[in-house]
Amino acid sequence: MLRTERVKYACPCCDKGLRLAPLPPRLIPRGILSDDTLAWVISAKFHDGLPLYRQAALLARFGGEISRNTMAGNVNAAGLAVQPLLNLMQDKLLEAKVIHGDETELQVLKEPGRAAQRKSYMWLRATDPGTPGADPPIRLFTYAPTRSAKFALDLYAGVRPGAVLLTDGYDSYDAVARGYGLLHAGCWVHARRGFIKALEALPKAARTPDQPAAKIIEAIGQLYAVDKSAEQLDAAGRLARRQEHSRPVIDSIQALVLAHLHAVAPESLLGKALHYLHGQWPKLIRFLERGDIPLDNNPAENAIRPFVVGRKNWLFSDTVAGAKASANLYSLIETAKACGVEPYQYLRHIFARLPLAKTADHYEALLPWRLQPTTS
Repeated sequence: MLRTERVKYACPCCDKGLRLAPLPPRLIPRGILSDDTLAWVISAKFHDGLPLYRQAALLARFGGEISRNTMAGNVNAAGLAVQPLLNLMQDKLLEAKVIHGDETELQVLKEPGRAAQRKSYMWLRATDPGTPGADPPIRLFTYAPTRSAKFALDLYAGVRPGAVLLTDGYDSYDAVARGYGLLHAGCWVHARRGFIKALEALPKAARTPDQPAAKIIEAIGQLYAVDKSAEQLDAAGRLARRQEHSRPVIDSIQALVLAHLHAVAPESLLGKALHYLHGQWPKLIRFLERGDIPLDNNPAENAIRPFVVGRKNWLFSDTVAGAKASANLYSLIETAKACGVEPYQYLRHIFARLPLAKTADHYEALLPWRLQPTTS
C-alpha cells in the first residue's frame, strides 16, 4: 500500500485558515491505483493477455479488494491521459517513407446505435526501421466502428505524398493510395499463404516439387533469399541486387501463374491462390522499383497478433471508451516492444513523468524510441 502524508499548516498569529501541502502529481488524480500498480494492471492485460476479471480474482486470493470495474475505470482513464504521446506518434508515422497497414475485428458491446453483435474494427498503422537512420518503429492502433474506405482515408489524412503503403489486398487501401498519391505495394507472405493451403490440401504422396503450388512457394523463397543477401546494403544496393537476381524469379512466377490460371477451377484452393496473386501482381512487383520497399507486411501482422491473442481471452470491449483506451495502450506497448523497451518498465516511466510534462519537448522525450532499450 502506498501512503502519502501531507503536512497541514496554520498560523498562530492570524486567522487566515489552514494551508495543506499539495498532492504529488499523478497520472489519474484521486485514482485508487498507484501509478506502478496501474502499469502492472495494464501490462498484464495488454502485454500478457490477462483479462481484468482474472486479475481481480488473482488479487482476491491474496487479500486484494480491487474490483474489475475499478480497474476498468482506471485503465480507461490512463488510455485518455496518454493521448498527447499518441498524437506525436501519429505525426511521426505520417512522415514515414514506408507505412504498413492492417486491421482486425473487434466487438464492442455498448456502442450507441449499434447492436452488440455488430463487428467493429481495430486498425493498425506501422513503420519499420529497415536500415539504420530510417524511421523509428511505430505501432499505432485506432478503433473504428467500420472498415470503410471513407474511414481509411480519414485515418491516413496528412500522410507524406509519395510514401509507400504496404498492405494486403483489402480494397479500402486502394482508395487510400489513390487519394493521397501513395505507392501501393503488396505482401508476398499473404500471397504465399494461399499456395501453402493448396499444397497442404493435397494427399501427402501428391505434394511433390513439380506441383504448381510447390514451384511458386519455392520461387517466393528465392525472392527472400535475394533480400537476405542484401541486408547490409543501402536502398540503392538492394535495388540493384533485386534487379539482377529477383527480376528473373518474378518472370518465372508470372509464367507459372499464367500457365495455370485458367487450367484449374477458380474456386479451388489453388485457383483462389492463383487469382489472388494475379490480381495483386502490380502491387507485388512494386519492390522492384525501390530498394526500401519490403517484401511483406510482417511488421503490421506481427504487431497486430498480440491484439488477436489477447482478444481470445478478453473477448470484447464493453464500451467505445474502453476500445479507444485499448487502442492507445496497445499502441504504446507494441511500439515499446518494437523499440526494445520492456513494456511494464516503460509504462512506469511515463506514468511518473506525464503529469509533469508541460511542453512538446517534455512529451517528445517520453516516446518509446527516445528511451534506451531494456529487457528488465
